Amino acid sequence: MTVSIITATYNAGNTLESAILSVINQTHPHIEYILIDGGSTDQTLTIVETYKPFIHHFVSEPDKGIYDALNKGIKMATGDVIGFLHADDLLDDDTTVQNIVEEFERTKADAIYGDLEYVQFQNPEKVVRYWQSKAYKPTLLKTGWMPPHPTLFLKSFVFKEIGGFKLNFKIAADYDFILRFFSNGTYFAEYVPMVITRMRVGGTSNKSLKNILIKSKEDLRALKQNKAGNVLSLLWKNLSKLPQFLKRN
Repeated sequence: MTVSIITATYNAGNTLESAILSVINQTHPHIEYILIDGGSTDQTLTIVETYKPFIHHFVSEPDKGIYDALNKGIKMATGDVIGFLHADDLLDDDTTVQNIVEEFERTKADAIYGDLEYVQFQNPEKVVRYWQSKAYKPTLLKTGWMPPHPTLFLKSFVFKEIGGFKLNFKIAADYDFILRFFSNGTYFAEYVPMVITRMRVGGTSNKSLKNILIKSKEDLRALKQNKAGNVLSLLWKNLSKLPQFLKRN
């Protein structure tokens, strides 16, 4: 089973190198690594040149943001499974992809997802939040539930059937995609109780009060468009994050 991993980046600096290393050090032998750059002006091109033999597809050109970049990567992907690794993030350890592949083969699932650790930017070994997910049930969507998007690996045919990320969402296109996938009712997603991704704190959606407000509005629009919930769902979605701060190293 070939796994396509897509990284979208723009002026990510040294964190990009860490992301690349966490992919190329995986024990699973069949990984297609796709890196989409938005026309970086920092040392990105130098870093990519260093690891060029391990990067199967590389594009560097202006884009319309991270979701546009991810959509480009999806179109390039030829793997059986597609997953995403943002330039600031890391796969948890060298066996992560192999464990995911084994779960796909064991369960015959259309998607696999797990847990996520938010880590300090400068010290990714230090956990500041722990997002523990759970097995999916249809009633969960109305409570604002979603799996950690960076941990979600999907069979590639899913994107052909329901499409990629909608660019009319600036921040919440991943939530809209998750709602489209899980509310579809025809796919089988398996929860694996293990950490899949470590995410450095400081994401786009929480960088400013303005972004938080934009994300909340977009979350509500996604809920309504997908007939998956309402303003109460959005409230529960935000409140559900509080326990994540209680479990950490």
